[in-house]
Amino acid sequence: MAIARSIILVFLVTASLISVASAIAGTATFYTVYVPSACYGNQDQGVMIAAVGESMWNNGAACGTTYTIRCTGRTNQGVLQPCTGSSVTVRVVDRCAGCQANQFDLSQEAFTVIANPDAGRINIDYAQ
Repeated sequence: MAIARSIILVFLVTASLISVASAIAGTATFYTVYVPSACYGNQDQGVMIAAVGESMWNNGAACGTTYTIRCTGRTNQGVLQPCTGSSVTVRVVDRCAGCQANQFDLSQEAFTVIANPDAGRINIDYAQ
């Protein structure tokens, strides 16, 4: 019985480390006008959505890709503790021409799930 518990514990620790190791650091901002979008034109895609910059856009191949995003901290002196502790899963629906590498422009609703919108810009970890 003790060996089985040890094996389960090792498995759980390993699984959590793999999840953390596969996350990529980036930043996130938010936007509020969701249509039209580069991927879906005037079709409403809901509110758990994101736009990505050129490095992730890949000539539109990013359309429909989902990412799980978690706030890891602030990028400025405005809101000292912006993170809510939650993560959010979003679907890429648009291209963000002004975004830098590894930056997501989240819908305001998605941003609010993971951080205080008063922060404006946050550090994140994300995984596909």
